[in-house]
Amino acid sequence: MSGSMAQAFAHNFLGQSPRWYKATIVGFLILNAVVLFTVGPVAAGWLLVIEFIFTLAMALKCYPLMPGGLLLIEALLLKMTTPQALYDELLHNFPVILLLMFMVAGIYFMKDLLLFLFSRLLLGVRSKAILALMFCFLSAFLSAFLDALTVTAVIISAAVGFYSVYHRVASGNDPRQDSEFSDDGHLPTLHHEDLNQFRAFLRSLLMHGAVGTALGGVCTLVGEPQNLLIGHEMGWHFGEFFQKIAPVSLPVLAAGLVTCVLLEKLRWFGYGTLLPDNVRAVLANYAAQDDAERTPRQTAALLVQGAAALILIGCLAFHLAEVGLIGLMVIVLITAFSGITDEHRLGSAFKDAMPFTALLVVFFAVVAVIHDQQLFAPLIQWVLALPVDQQPGMLFIANGLLSAISDNVFVATIYITEVKQAFLAGHMSREHFETLAIAINTGTNLPSVATPNGQAAFLFLLTSAIAPLVRLSYGRMVWMALPYTVVMGLLGWYAVSYWL
Repeated sequence: MSGSMAQAFAHNFLGQSPRWYKATIVGFLILNAVVLFTVGPVAAGWLLVIEFIFTLAMALKCYPLMPGGLLLIEALLLKMTTPQALYDELLHNFPVILLLMFMVAGIYFMKDLLLFLFSRLLLGVRSKAILALMFCFLSAFLSAFLDALTVTAVIISAAVGFYSVYHRVASGNDPRQDSEFSDDGHLPTLHHEDLNQFRAFLRSLLMHGAVGTALGGVCTLVGEPQNLLIGHEMGWHFGEFFQKIAPVSLPVLAAGLVTCVLLEKLRWFGYGTLLPDNVRAVLANYAAQDDAERTPRQTAALLVQGAAALILIGCLAFHLAEVGLIGLMVIVLITAFSGITDEHRLGSAFKDAMPFTALLVVFFAVVAVIHDQQLFAPLIQWVLALPVDQQPGMLFIANGLLSAISDNVFVATIYITEVKQAFLAGHMSREHFETLAIAINTGTNLPSVATPNGQAAFLFLLTSAIAPLVRLSYGRMVWMALPYTVVMGLLGWYAVSYWL
């Protein structure tokens, strides 16, 4: 009896994950305690960061919330951080949590409109390079004024819509009826090749769009949360911020767009896959049939979604309220004027965002450990001890490296605080202070595209519903982001070092 119960517990632990993965997580839990009591909290803190990145990299084996959550529960028990420190970190990032809770659900209720608009774009533009450029540029433009997570949610919603339509049609189901589209078991063999090619096609568009959010987000005061923080500390208004950052941000934006086209033309790093003709035919037939059979009620619902989208853009552009609250308003407007009144349909809108929201809380717990154990302090002190002419370039590199494994806002907060203290103490001029602030801002935004945990939009994409459908793993994201990382990182570093 005891043996069968032990087997049952072992089987239930992390569910269907491979045995080696379960053993690895157990090994991490044991190793953390050993390292903490033998080597010390700093080594244990860095080990924890590496382990959490491992759980993100293995997201397709097991959703990172469970193994990452176990690691962070242990960190709390071992007093590597405290519940109060975690709570303070969550309060500091509450706008992001609010955004995920309501804005992503608001985008869900716009899926019919998004599918309508993006299908016209997808079917109307035959050139993959031009299509990719449009995705990257539009993501950059929107992210300069809206929130990167909101823009990413729009792209994900459209991609899920395309994928579900083709998969349901290929499986012999009605594309307008809810049915399972994550299982290929009912898909005829002759459609498998087209589906794999379609996955590669969607993967490339999703990655171009995600990188676009970083290219545009660095440019303006409202593009990223750390931009607003740095702008506040420096006393820069919207126009002044854009002007100060432009010597770095605009050349990198241009280089990023050129990289987008070259990747599609050269078909390197997993890019360049075309939309299969059979898939195009299915999507075109669906769009034509949808237009022919659209009822007055459905047309009215599309008009309501369009009006809500315009209100959303206006409210976000003028920052009339926190992004999450604007998302809640969108939910109310669309549901109230589209006949959606039952709790079940409302609940469906929240199911995609809530797992990532919970995972983000675990991520902020890692940030709390980093803060409490002062893991980044030696690097900060080393950079500020360098000769003045070397500091901007090294600050850019240091911010990029740390932002690739931690929270961009957290890294920016630490660095701008330390640099401002040095300025107030009379250790640098105002001009040099501004140069370092630009290096911090661009460093936290540009090289951090190297890993999914370096950008919230990338992490959201990795853990979204579309990632397993198109086989977008952590390693594949790193590989596909590599050319962008090199171009954006090197050009950003050069501009910070020699053009400011």
